[in-house]
Amino acid sequence: MRTRDRSGRRSRGPVREIIGGTLKRNFAVTAALAAVIAASVIVNVLPPLVLAKAVDLLTGEAFLSGGETLPGAILRAALLYFGLTALSGASNALREVLITVFGQKITHETRSAMDRKLTRLPASYFADQESGVTTSRFVDDVNAVETLFSSGIISMIADACQIVSILVVVFRMSRGLFLMLIAALPLLFWLTRVIQKRMLAAQWDNRVAVGKTNQQIPETVRNQRTIRVLRIFGWRQQKYHRCVRDGFDAMERSNFYDAVYSPIIMTVKALLVALMMILAVSLTGVRSLFGMNAGTVVALIAYIGKIFTPLESIGMEIQNIQEAMAGIGRIREFLEEEERVMPEEKNLPPDSDPVIEFSHVSFGYEPGNEVLHDFSLTVRRGEMVTLEGRTGIGKSTCFKLILGLYQPWKGSVKIMGIPAGEFTGKMLSRTFGYVEQSFAMIQGSVRDQITLRDPSVTEEMIRGALEKCGMLEACEALPQGLDTPCRESLFSEGQKQLLSIARAIVREPGILLLDEITANLDSITEAQIMRSLREASKNRTVLSISHRLYQEKGGRRVTPT
Repeated sequence: MRTRDRSGRRSRGPVREIIGGTLKRNFAVTAALAAVIAASVIVNVLPPLVLAKAVDLLTGEAFLSGGETLPGAILRAALLYFGLTALSGASNALREVLITVFGQKITHETRSAMDRKLTRLPASYFADQESGVTTSRFVDDVNAVETLFSSGIISMIADACQIVSILVVVFRMSRGLFLMLIAALPLLFWLTRVIQKRMLAAQWDNRVAVGKTNQQIPETVRNQRTIRVLRIFGWRQQKYHRCVRDGFDAMERSNFYDAVYSPIIMTVKALLVALMMILAVSLTGVRSLFGMNAGTVVALIAYIGKIFTPLESIGMEIQNIQEAMAGIGRIREFLEEEERVMPEEKNLPPDSDPVIEFSHVSFGYEPGNEVLHDFSLTVRRGEMVTLEGRTGIGKSTCFKLILGLYQPWKGSVKIMGIPAGEFTGKMLSRTFGYVEQSFAMIQGSVRDQITLRDPSVTEEMIRGALEKCGMLEACEALPQGLDTPCRESLFSEGQKQLLSIARAIVREPGILLLDEITANLDSITEAQIMRSLREASKNRTVLSISHRLYQEKGGRRVTPT
């Protein structure tokens, strides 16, 4: 399917554009891969021909060149056979390496494009989509794209070329065997696909059974008290044994298909060889089609063995391509999601007032279900305002509108005279400090928790923010100070909230947004957070949700409607 770009012109699908761009940027790898595939196809068909020549020399069916002795000719043929076999193995290995490299480059480009897309999506996308769905697109579906190339299209092209090259050589050596292979290959390919599909189905059933089995253990441990009190040991054991049995049954089916496939292929190989020999020596009318000598027989037997390996691989590659196409479709849907309009960078008016202004705002997350109706609010510079009221009344929604995550249905939300939706990322970070209910830890050091890896945040700014929150001494006492790797067990819940406050004020924003940050803390820890907030809130405009600090200091209270 083709889509239209922003200029209205028809454009290729986003996944195709990623693949095409990767091919252009990595032309050397693409050219090398094509050359290696061609070389491996040629080299793979040569060793049996050399072996046929050596056998003909030994049986006297080939003539020696002038002045050459039989031992010398045999030695030269043996060395050539060894060199070509080694070169064949090396070319195949290099082909697999380049296919893997190419697949990884496609994966990297796809994930990078999806990551860039993620930053341009509106907040409504994250509200409508479960996080697990988006994660699966980045992991499972992108892995499917890599599979499409590493174990799919490219490998299938290489294997198809291998089969064609073998058939061409067989046609020139024995047209009778060529006709037999042409007749047998479709049937063998059908048999291979049937067995592969049944093996995959059995392996899928086994994965499902293993998942259910693994789920029983933590469930049993978690409900151990109930199990003991109600004496339901037998029921739990039966459920566990049923899951284990389902897994065993699925593995037995998979092993059965795997066990019968190899003997079938070996039997077909032997049958083709035997039939070829019988026809070659029995019927005068068809003997000319085979026209074989000893060397030809040896080479053709080798080719019969070689042709089944790529045939089996093609069956799996078709399966991989089919599975990958579903993943590519999901990636295309993600990349074609409607993007939010990116605002231009602006200079903030230094002394504008009011700082926050809701003017007759109506908004909801679903059509016909308003959360805010004709709501107005004015917050002036240096003022402290608390939003209060029952759950679902729209307190957190006000914060989302202020941060520009959503646009109001009616009315306007302005920050220092500028519509909230026109704030860029840099403008937001300079204007707002946002403290959530729980601390959102990122991977990295304690320093990274404060800076979020922003290089513009200096050491002096970090230490100043930590000192205001009363966390500087605790952080410096860590084994590696601020460079200590951060993990969940390193700080208490109260300390994590203090780090969250330090993160919010480190860039010296003029507005501080506090979203019920002591809701999950005990009274002693809450008192400590209150003391830190009094220091952090000096000379700032503060808007909070249900926070007693501003009730104590005479802050204004507002109930959204």
